[in-house]
Amino acid sequence: MGAGWRRLWQTMAVGGIGLSLYAGLLTVDDVRDRASSERDIAAGCDHLVSGAQVMDLQGGMVRAQSSDYDEYRLDARELPSACTIDKVSDSRKTTELFRLIVESSNDSEPVNVVGDRDSPFSTLDGYDQKDDVTAVADRKPEPWPLGDGTLGSYTNFRTTIRAECGSGSGKAAPRLLNVTAVARYPDVSAEDRQRLARIAHSATQQLTRRIGCRTRLPALPDQMPGVPSKLRKATAATGSCRWAGHLLKEEEQGRLPDRALTIHARDANPVEGCLLAASPRRVRAIADSLDVDQRDYAEGALTYSPWWLRTVSYFGAEAESVGYVEVGDDVKLRPGTAGGKDGIWWASSICDGKPALHTLTAAHVYDNVLGHKAISSLFRAYVDDITTRRGCTHVTYPAAKDFRDV
Repeated sequence: MGAGWRRLWQTMAVGGIGLSLYAGLLTVDDVRDRASSERDIAAGCDHLVSGAQVMDLQGGMVRAQSSDYDEYRLDARELPSACTIDKVSDSRKTTELFRLIVESSNDSEPVNVVGDRDSPFSTLDGYDQKDDVTAVADRKPEPWPLGDGTLGSYTNFRTTIRAECGSGSGKAAPRLLNVTAVARYPDVSAEDRQRLARIAHSATQQLTRRIGCRTRLPALPDQMPGVPSKLRKATAATGSCRWAGHLLKEEEQGRLPDRALTIHARDANPVEGCLLAASPRRVRAIADSLDVDQRDYAEGALTYSPWWLRTVSYFGAEAESVGYVEVGDDVKLRPGTAGGKDGIWWASSICDGKPALHTLTAAHVYDNVLGHKAISSLFRAYVDDITTRRGCTHVTYPAAKDFRDV
C-alpha cells in the first residue's frame, strides 16, 4: 500500500470516519472535507460536541460549517452561549442543521422564561393562513421528561440535559446547567432524536468536567417515543393537565379553553407544564358574548393571535432561575414571593424541602377576555392541585389585586 493510501486510512481511523454513515462511500476529497468539517464544528462549539456525531444528523453529510461570527460560536466561559452549524451542499449552498445552547443559573438571564413572547402555535402553513391555529403546538410543544425528568426533557426536535452542581463543585460551577441540542431542519427522525440526546448528554459531561461541577448524570432512557403536539379535548385531560379537566367538568366552561396538551406527571420532574387553548369553535362561541369593542379579539384569535394559557411549575434549582422579559430587560422571580405582571402570575411553595414556583401565562388579550375572576379561580385550582399532588407546604398565592389589573 502506497504512502498516500496509508495516510488516508490513518485519517479515517483517527477521525472516526470508518464508523460513520458514509463509510465506504467517500472519495479522497470527501474524506478531507469531512475531517475538516468535523474539526470546524468542534471548534465552533467550544469542543463540547463531536463533529462526527453532528454530521451524522439528517442521514449524514460530507460538509458542514460553523459560523465565523462570535455570536454564533459557543464560549463556555461566558454563558449563556450557543453555536450554530450549517449543512453545506455539493453546490456550496448552506442550510440550517444544528444548534447547541448552554445556559446556567449564574447568568443574568433566567434559564426558565415565562410570558407570551414564545407562542406555542405557528399561524401560517407555508404562506397560507391556517384554518385551525390551535390544533397543533407545532412551534413550541410541551417537552416530555427524560425518564423521571431529573436528567432533562425533550421534544421531537430538541433535547435538554440538566445538571445540578452539588457539594464539592468548583467556584466556576453554577447551581444549575442546561445544555440543549436542537435540530434546525424539519421532519426530524426517531434516530436523530436519539442522536440529539446523545450529543447533549456528552456535551454536558464534557462541560461539567471542565468547570468542576460535581454531579451525576443518569443514563439516557433506552426509548424516546415521539412527543405529541396535537391538542386534545380539555375535559378528558390527564397527566399534567388533569386539574384542568376536573375544573372544566365541575364548572361552566364559559370563556375557558376547550383544548389541552399534557405531559406525563412525574413526581420527580423539576419542570412540569400544561398547555390549554381555545378551538375555533370555542372562539366563535365566546365572540357572541363579547362587547362590541372586543369583537376584533376573536377575529385575531382565529388567525394571528390564538388564545392559549400555559401553566408551568419549577422545583428546586429550576425555581431559582425563572423570570420574564419586560421592556427589553430580564426580571427574575424570587422563590417565596407571589404576584402578577402583564399576563403572568406566579405562586410559591416549599416542596420536599426545596423552593418551588408555580406560574400561569395568558396569551395577549386572552386575559382580558377571561376576566380577573376566571383567571384567579383557574390559577388557584392549578396551584392547589400541583401542591397537593407534590406534598408542598408554605403555599403563597398572589393577592386579589394582582388579578384586578386584567
